[in-house]
Amino acid sequence: MTASTTRRTTAARSRIAAVGAIAVAGALMLTGCGDQTDGASTTPSGQANSTAPLFAKLPKKIQDAGVIKVGTDATYKPMEFTEGGKIVGVDPDIAAAMEKQLGVKFAFESGTFDTLVGSMQTGRSDVVMSSLTDTKARQEGLDDKGAKTGAGVDFVDYFSSSTAILVKKGNPEGIKTLDDLCGKKVAVQRGTTYETVAKTQAEKCKTDGKGELSIESFPTDAEAQTRVKAGGAVADLNDAPVAAHIAKEAGGGNDFEAIVTPSDAGFFGIAVDKKNTELRDALKEALDAVIKDGTYKAALDKWNAGSGAVTEAKINAGS
Repeated sequence: MTASTTRRTTAARSRIAAVGAIAVAGALMLTGCGDQTDGASTTPSGQANSTAPLFAKLPKKIQDAGVIKVGTDATYKPMEFTEGGKIVGVDPDIAAAMEKQLGVKFAFESGTFDTLVGSMQTGRSDVVMSSLTDTKARQEGLDDKGAKTGAGVDFVDYFSSSTAILVKKGNPEGIKTLDDLCGKKVAVQRGTTYETVAKTQAEKCKTDGKGELSIESFPTDAEAQTRVKAGGAVADLNDAPVAAHIAKEAGGGNDFEAIVTPSDAGFFGIAVDKKNTELRDALKEALDAVIKDGTYKAALDKWNAGSGAVTEAKINAGS
């Protein structure tokens, strides 16, 4: 869920969702680390294909298991969401393309967004793939004040997105930029880079003497959307592809509209423990392979997310 301190220089979940700064407990990045799912499943097992082009590049533990366990927050349509009891969307489809290169399955398990990295670092998952913005703070394990709170993670960057401001249909408040939010209330998903963006913008509003920007944070983006729809907040800060999808689908296209700020584009990355460089590098090679053979772009186009395509995989390219 589609901000260095600003999910890209000005903002950014995700995720864009965007956890711009990382809040953690103890030595872990982010908040919790235990069972963060509703009815968590048992550890999945897969059937490895040792003849796949990049199978030999994987850590032996992954080869033996035949599966890469993926932590995600499947509430972020169209990037990752649950449909018919299955996690689907842009990220699962990119992962499915990479499976053919690596010879193992990607098994997605949904949890609370701001616990995903901490859970990975305690071994619950192998990676996090959840529209997680690659930022220096996350790479270094820093909180929103720059204090060291965890070991940090490495990112394999696979998607580019920018900030969007989701407002009620017709944009009754005339919102065009983040500065227009001064003196108003915004809703955001807790733990996302957009929560950090909102806090940064609130400080700017105060400095500029433009009125207090009030922030309400919710466990899911769906709750933030509901707050905007009910008139309790003027906007929800979000990733561009997600906001565009919401504006198109919610209420038959009659509930919201999205204002996109393309100048602040930043990367979503697959988060990997810094000690797991073998897995990180195998994922980068697999991503490069599916970019080259066209299956990556096909996965994006299926969800009308082709504008976020990258031309090559990069490691820790976020700012």
